Amino acid sequence: MSNSLPMKDDQRKACIFDLDGVIVDTAKYHFVAWRNLANSLGFDFTEKENEKLKGVSRIDSLNLILEWGGMNFSEKIKADLALNKNEDYLTYIKKMDESEILPNVVGILEELKKLPNYKIGLGSASKNAKLILDQVGLMKYFDFIVDGSMVTNGKPHPEGFLLAASEMDVLPKNCIVFEDAPKGVEAALAAEMFAVGIGREDDLGDAHLVMADFSKTTFEKIEEKLLALV
Repeated sequence: MSNSLPMKDDQRKACIFDLDGVIVDTAKYHFVAWRNLANSLGFDFTEKENEKLKGVSRIDSLNLILEWGGMNFSEKIKADLALNKNEDYLTYIKKMDESEILPNVVGILEELKKLPNYKIGLGSASKNAKLILDQVGLMKYFDFIVDGSMVTNGKPHPEGFLLAASEMDVLPKNCIVFEDAPKGVEAALAAEMFAVGIGREDDLGDAHLVMADFSKTTFEKIEEKLLALV
């Protein structure tokens, strides 16, 4: 792959994190809320189908679910359905606390905060990203947050990641993206950033580096592995 990390320590760099499945696991709450909505319309969908919603915007997720249920509604009704789902979802995430932060995420963020040439950003499809970060006490670590309300094009379009890089005044080629969804990895590569997949190699094989989670690593080790690729 053509990306090359900057070798000079005085160059500004950034790490951009996805939220769901990378920092916290809110996919379970999305699944419950979407399933409640589907059930209210008279059909169901599976956890396997739910995997296809990773990194997908709220309205695009709704369209997929309605397609699975063989249903179609006007744009106004779909907007109401999406709102109802979000209100249901909010009842779950408003109960979240720091216990739901995924393993060693805080350790990685603390390590990055000590590096003066690194900025920390968030690039999430969730319109509730800031609420979730506030609930789990992680807002203080981020220099800039891009959520689903700030972009026109969802992943795999690179708009969100490019916006985060621009606002942090960092060149895309100097950014490392942490993603758990194939669409997110695709977006990072389209932005000409380094992509680190968090999850299974089978799902995220296009990323520059894939690891199950942050539990057995440090950011220093991650950066060393990426530098070995160039």
